[in-house]
Amino acid sequence: MNRWPLMVTAGALCGTAGQAAAATSPAISGGDTAWMLICTVLVLLMTMPGIILFYGGMPRTKNALSIVAHTIAASAAVTLTWAIIGYSLAFSAGTPWIGGLSRMFAEGLVGANAGAHPVAPTVPESAFFMFQLAFAVITFAIILGATAERMRLGVTVVFAALWSVLVYAPIAHWVWHPTGWLASLGHMDFAGGTVVHINAGASGLTAAIVLGRRRGFGSEPMLPHNLLITVLGGGLLWAGWFGFNAGSAFEANSRAAGALLTTQVAACAGAMIWGLSEHVHRGQWSVLGSLTGAIAGLIAVTPASGYVDVYGALVIGSVAGLACFVCVVNFKARTGIDDALDVFALHGVGGLIGTVMTPLLANSRIAPVTASVWTNTLGALVVMAYAAGGTWLILRMIGLVASLRVAADQERVGLDIAQHGEMLSPKG
Repeated sequence: MNRWPLMVTAGALCGTAGQAAAATSPAISGGDTAWMLICTVLVLLMTMPGIILFYGGMPRTKNALSIVAHTIAASAAVTLTWAIIGYSLAFSAGTPWIGGLSRMFAEGLVGANAGAHPVAPTVPESAFFMFQLAFAVITFAIILGATAERMRLGVTVVFAALWSVLVYAPIAHWVWHPTGWLASLGHMDFAGGTVVHINAGASGLTAAIVLGRRRGFGSEPMLPHNLLITVLGGGLLWAGWFGFNAGSAFEANSRAAGALLTTQVAACAGAMIWGLSEHVHRGQWSVLGSLTGAIAGLIAVTPASGYVDVYGALVIGSVAGLACFVCVVNFKARTGIDDALDVFALHGVGGLIGTVMTPLLANSRIAPVTASVWTNTLGALVVMAYAAGGTWLILRMIGLVASLRVAADQERVGLDIAQHGEMLSPKG
């Protein structure tokens, strides 16, 4: 997001985030605040109902409601941990590696004396808190696509709470807090290519490996049960992405408008290239393929949206559309890893492409180019390794006291009935 170069003074960095904002920030802008509130709602809609519908249409019928339950429960867990300690660790003053505890329980964010955060000095810190919360929520929700149809609900809740504190919060601090070590190196991530997509992709892949394959994987058909629901969810994701990327300017200005434009161009480039690739590969151009290609373009342009022009967005979206298509077609078949809804092939690969290409295609007339390809690649690889290692450790710790997967008979019956006592289409 390149949030750190927003004129934070040395004095601001020495105090708490709230005190610094009150002392050095410009006046709160009603226009910027309204813009951020709108963008926050758009990003929240990306999870519920966006992710719920997008993922909900792709499992088998017997597991369709399960992904809904897991998304709701995980979102609640991430929200509570974010309010208690996650936000403080990510965005309060601390060390280059982790924030402090001055914002535990959202201390100082509500009331007459509440100020702004140095990263977003023209909006109330409570609005900044909520915008960042929406990012934390959807990042974990993305991971759930890799673990679909086999993880226990209780495990998902504990995993979400621990992961948001131990994995997401430190990475957000590294990249998006002014004193984070990757921010200090100039790492360019406008809206979450590293923090959200590479993080979720690596975590999802690791979780899929730890859980193991679904029973019947590779021998039984596991086709989407309702593509229309998936398309509706994908459309909500596409619309919400404008809040995701353009909102990361933290102001209602020309940079936000530019991010809006580049987001749409990259999405359409990804959709077109994926569709053409699919046509060459199997002679057909599918609805799911077009939508998936658009999402690949959206993922890849996320870190670059506030740095590149239309040409850059076109290149990034096109490369992501082709690369993610190749990965989705080949990854599970070649590795045998049951990443159920292709989280790594889309988010991990797409996020990596966008992060590496951002400095290469960044336009200095839009914003300063603070990183090299090497700097951004280094940041991406470190985040990938940390996310994978953290996810592995958390799941292994949970596995010491509880089974990660549902029982074999429950998996055969389906998680909707076995875990939730509900059916998508009750009979009789």
